Amino acid sequence: MLIDIFPRDHGRYKNSRFGTELEAFAGWLTEQGHLRHPLRLHLHRAREALGRLDQNKSGAAFHEAELRQAFVVPGVSESEAYLYLCTGRIFARFLAATGRLIPIEYLDPASQLRRRYHQYLAEVRGLSAQSLQSHGQTVADFLSRGIPADRCLATATADDVEAFVQLKSKENCRQSLQHVVAHLRAFLRYCADHGDAPGGLHVIDTPRVYRGELPPRALDWRMVRRLLASIRRRDPRDWRDYTILHLMAYYGLRPSEIAALRLDSINWEAGTLRVEQRKTRSVLVLPLAGRTLRLLRRYFQVGRSDSDLPHLFLRMRSPIKPLKHYGVIDVFSYRAEKSGLSLGGVSSYSLRHAFAMRLLRRGVGVKAIGDLLGHRSLEATCAYLRVDIDMLRTVALPVPQITLVEGGDHV
Repeated sequence: MLIDIFPRDHGRYKNSRFGTELEAFAGWLTEQGHLRHPLRLHLHRAREALGRLDQNKSGAAFHEAELRQAFVVPGVSESEAYLYLCTGRIFARFLAATGRLIPIEYLDPASQLRRRYHQYLAEVRGLSAQSLQSHGQTVADFLSRGIPADRCLATATADDVEAFVQLKSKENCRQSLQHVVAHLRAFLRYCADHGDAPGGLHVIDTPRVYRGELPPRALDWRMVRRLLASIRRRDPRDWRDYTILHLMAYYGLRPSEIAALRLDSINWEAGTLRVEQRKTRSVLVLPLAGRTLRLLRRYFQVGRSDSDLPHLFLRMRSPIKPLKHYGVIDVFSYRAEKSGLSLGGVSSYSLRHAFAMRLLRRGVGVKAIGDLLGHRSLEATCAYLRVDIDMLRTVALPVPQITLVEGGDHV
């Protein structure tokens, strides 16, 4: 592997004290999808940093604390020092994946409690990795900001919990605050059951969220076309972003549905797109217009990187990996800001709402719109009726004429 990456200088890497590690690191980086140029830079920085380790020998395990210190390189610029730290974090992930990293042991009570709670959530409750991360962030935040520095969790009071919830309410909307409260409830209930905190602290009021309390925000279709036209399509990223926003605007796809698309989702012969709806756990087959098929073919020619990954949309930066639904949201935010249009206050879902409103104004029935959007009930689709102000004006009843009676201005 090192010979292919460094045809001329591979000897400097293979003959170094950590040649075995660098060879394995190169293979791991390749499997993770790192491009050739950043891969070479990671290997260069890893060789330089590992050379500063005196005690470690090739084939032995690495202590995380010593490894972190090795990648703190003095005498370089601030940007170069940051790049060394990035390589150090990637190399630590490589060692952890191969079982050769000895992690730092945190002996403080808060860290031990977090480790026990994480193990409980993973092994007893069986939460996913994403849920474990969300719970862990809330717990770490509560232990650092919710409990005063001169006290411990065993002396926590309801006032401490209420103050923390009020603090988080200033940083999150009500929908996000619901998740924070749920995480906090579960943690405090666990602590009370195991004697780490007083009982009853988990009784926390959650913010109320009402279905349909606000109408969906839909972009005017002319604004949608101007947004798409603002993407010049000069490089692969432009073609990828334009294709993503085109599918969201003309087919009403959610960000999660865009991220789940694969190469075999397109049936070129039938001209259809197979969409796996993560929200409703159903499959939707949409007919593709000729313009969309031509756009997808062009995207494959100049927009998609040469990768063996089966996903339709990939990251542009190394490592090359599938684009997640957060990345799709970032694509919309980036293009909305770069377009120079007044699109403040709208999210990527505004394209989905615009798609529904466009069909509604063309006379398409609500049931058909719901089928295209993948809604299970008409109630979800009818939410879009509330934003069609022009249509609502046509069904308004005329106000009876006001007549004046003799003797004053009373009606």
